[in-house]
Amino acid sequence: MKSPPAKTPVSARCAARPQGRLLSGWLPGLLVWCVALVSSVNAHEVRPAYLELTERAPGEFDVLWKVPALGGAPLAGEEIPHAEPSLPDDSGATKTMPCGCPAPTLVQLSRGVLPIHPSMPKDAATISVPRSERLFGAEIKSWTIRVPNGLEGWEVVVHGLSLTMVDALVRVEFKDGRIVSRLLRPDAPSFVFGRETAGPAAGGYFRLGFEHILFGIDHLLFVLALVLIVRGVGVVVKMVTAFTVAHSITLALATLGVVHVPSAPVEATIALSIVFVASEILRSRRGERGLTERAPWLVAGVFGLLHGFGFAGALAEVGLPQNDIPLALLFFNLGVEAGQLAFVAGSLGVIALLRRLRLPEWAPLLPPYAIGSVAMFWVIQRTAAIW
Repeated sequence: MKSPPAKTPVSARCAARPQGRLLSGWLPGLLVWCVALVSSVNAHEVRPAYLELTERAPGEFDVLWKVPALGGAPLAGEEIPHAEPSLPDDSGATKTMPCGCPAPTLVQLSRGVLPIHPSMPKDAATISVPRSERLFGAEIKSWTIRVPNGLEGWEVVVHGLSLTMVDALVRVEFKDGRIVSRLLRPDAPSFVFGRETAGPAAGGYFRLGFEHILFGIDHLLFVLALVLIVRGVGVVVKMVTAFTVAHSITLALATLGVVHVPSAPVEATIALSIVFVASEILRSRRGERGLTERAPWLVAGVFGLLHGFGFAGALAEVGLPQNDIPLALLFFNLGVEAGQLAFVAGSLGVIALLRRLRLPEWAPLLPPYAIGSVAMFWVIQRTAAIW
């Protein structure tokens, strides 16, 4: 009896067919479109804003206001205090925000201006010269206020938050050790300050973690690439478990200050890890067994250590004080895992559905080329940011 013919890799079958030649014609354009789309989305991915009031004396508070940048660009935002905001170009600001301040123009938004600023208590008086520091990825402003009647009844509002996709974490610490934490969202940008609001913002940290993984396109592409390589629910479970344990370790070490790694090289290396797993998908499509297919939990674990530093950078951007770190670390990590599991479950469902459809033979080549092209764009972009 004749032995059955060997299975031809997808790439070889595509090259031998007219569809494969057609693919080679429009694939570069598709990849350019993917890079442009994802880079545009990435440019609008921002970290949470952070408002902190620390009581230094009865009725006096040090205020810290951290505004995230659009796409990591340095901000050119308004000045403080809120009562007299100043934007770099208000010639076209014909609309106003809910607080009555002029809305930023499209030109200002393109420069990285976020139309958000916090309200202070009505009887608050600024008693120090505001200080401003612009960093890569955020602008930090600090000043001191005196509030003769205290904070009870203060309506905490981050004006303009509803016009963005940004959350804002509010934290107030009193001299007696009492802490009030709240997470404001675009659909709920305010709350009334009172003693009943005291307590840790466990749900807020969970939401931050959940949103970070779902809006962290680089982390999602890495996980998606792993899912595309391996077969079998059991293998996927082992792989996801290894990734979870690994990035939980480095997330904890970095957040607790045990390990310090610069964020820019970490982000560039994360992009490089996506290039690697994208190439592993191509090897699989050619009928070869790469390292990821042979030991998926090993690859997921090793690169998970790297991605954990990226998660830690996101949590550090909030500006957490030391006594909040254990709580924030726990619930932020739980939020990341919940979002990751939701994404993996959704990806497996979509993959199972697509396998039932009659797709062109070149279709399996699209994901690795698209993922790899976007990742290489990030490698170049993030490597340039190091210098």
